[in-house]
Amino acid sequence: MMVHQFDLNEWFVIGMIVVGLCLIYFLPQKLPLLTTIFCLLIGPYLGLIFDHTIAVPPLDLYDVGDDHGYSLFDLLSYSMYAPFGYIFIYFYERLHIKGQLRGVYILFWAVMAILLEWICVKVGIFHYKNGYKLLYSIPVYFFVESLLLLLYLHFYQKKNS
Repeated sequence: MMVHQFDLNEWFVIGMIVVGLCLIYFLPQKLPLLTTIFCLLIGPYLGLIFDHTIAVPPLDLYDVGDDHGYSLFDLLSYSMYAPFGYIFIYFYERLHIKGQLRGVYILFWAVMAILLEWICVKVGIFHYKNGYKLLYSIPVYFFVESLLLLLYLHFYQKKNS
């Protein structure tokens, strides 16, 4: 069994969680409690689903964390996705996004997600293998963010807006 140091990728995960939770705490409350809980849980849930679809055999396209297996800290890293989902919906509501602007909004957040993944690769959270490239994540983020918005609109947005 390998012993791992507490290094940059663990500090980055902690920093992302703290920054994300501070943003949520200091933003004016806009979303009802049930919607907030949904937003905070859907990000890690979707992250786990997609990681366990493409990051485990038979595809096995990347590793999360310091080695091939999952550690408790690797599971903690999925909580980085919680603020992302909340902030995505928060600003969707705050900016009153409607109609075709939804596509632009999803594009903007897909670019933000790709940038964040690129940083995660640089700090050692994700390790690509078997020919995987950052560009392959683009359709995944478009799909996930579209799904998040569709679920939100279906279950939580006021019917008269």
